[in-house]
Amino acid sequence: MRLASDLWSMLTFSKKSSEDEENPNLSSFQETPLAVQSLLLTLVLVHHWTTLSNPYRSSLFSCLDSQANHPVPETKASLLFKIGYNQLYTILCKKASGDATTLLLYLLLHRNPTFKTYLLSRADLDHLIIPILKTLYNAPSSNSHHIYMSLIILLILSEDYSFNKMVHEVKIKNVTWYTERALVEISLGGLLILVVIRTIQYNMLKMRDKYLHTNCLAALANMSSQFRELHPYVSQRLISLFETLAKRYHRLVLRMKTEKNQKGEEVAVTVDQNGGDLEQDLQVIEEVLRMVLEILNSCLSMQLSNNPNLIYTLLYNKHLFEQFKDNVVFHDIIHNIDIIIKYFSQLLAEKSQQHEVDAHQVLMTIQQGARNWPKERLTKFPELKFKYVEEDQPEDFFIPYVWALVSQQSVLNWTNDSTPILSVC
Repeated sequence: MRLASDLWSMLTFSKKSSEDEENPNLSSFQETPLAVQSLLLTLVLVHHWTTLSNPYRSSLFSCLDSQANHPVPETKASLLFKIGYNQLYTILCKKASGDATTLLLYLLLHRNPTFKTYLLSRADLDHLIIPILKTLYNAPSSNSHHIYMSLIILLILSEDYSFNKMVHEVKIKNVTWYTERALVEISLGGLLILVVIRTIQYNMLKMRDKYLHTNCLAALANMSSQFRELHPYVSQRLISLFETLAKRYHRLVLRMKTEKNQKGEEVAVTVDQNGGDLEQDLQVIEEVLRMVLEILNSCLSMQLSNNPNLIYTLLYNKHLFEQFKDNVVFHDIIHNIDIIIKYFSQLLAEKSQQHEVDAHQVLMTIQQGARNWPKERLTKFPELKFKYVEEDQPEDFFIPYVWALVSQQSVLNWTNDSTPILSVC
């Protein structure tokens, strides 16, 4: 059986009836049972026997677009198969919210450079990105593996300059599933930033997973130099994230000082042993805080004139940054932000001496000042660039995940006696 026909069976979903369209609670299995089983089989075949030659794995990672003219050496022609990338992309968009589809998308993006290039050339990437953002937005009801894979996909996409630019050019209207704030119109990039920030905050409260933080911040960092025309609410959420982290940082610092002052030298060793987690938490918060500052600095250094709303929000909350000016951990990066704050504060002070200014006039003053902004005042930092690298033993993550999906979605009868088998797969 050729992988090409298997993959096509997996991806050619039958059309839903009008009754099915009205019932969103129908599972993918009920709608397209053969497609689901084919996809699960493909995932099992691809994820096993990864250290040696695996023809299924090799075929998936090298499949080409049947609609494109790819020059293939005769020696390799018999080893390759082609599939319609357009149809493949359409189905991936329709099923992007599913665990198994997300995993397939990850494999294609991470391992198949031809498909990745094709996908990044699409003008309708919002059809793929929005379902992924919905998955992250609904993190409390999603499993951790699905959240990880969705974030990694965004991280892989954020490595591409054209993607980071494009997401701020695509406008999305009436985002009804985002319930914290009515979003009548927002850029796809702005929506992406909002959802990733929300994921960071959810992780801080519930999961406390450093790996999740790292992927979220890496994606934002990759995109930061192309942040353009940020929505006022997006600007508020960026600064609000810094404020939340700053408050937590100061609480930890105060708590550590209090404990050290209250307990004498006699119990110093005990304090160190019991306070190990505190010190580790403080180190993590410092790293995250600095990364958020670097993201802000990258955006303001590269796109200051294109982000008046962010500058407005920065000035309104300038007190948050004052307390970090003398902190050796953040001093160098805060220096740039402080220069920007002082420059625009001076402009507004001069304007207010002439007459009273309202919010609209403040924004106009910022826009005018940005046009004359002397870029050379800022200290240059290396461009933020992060690249996804798979773990040394990825099978430890993927194989249990794949078999968990099989046990949940396949037609096989998994009894309670099968649980030990799944735990060692």
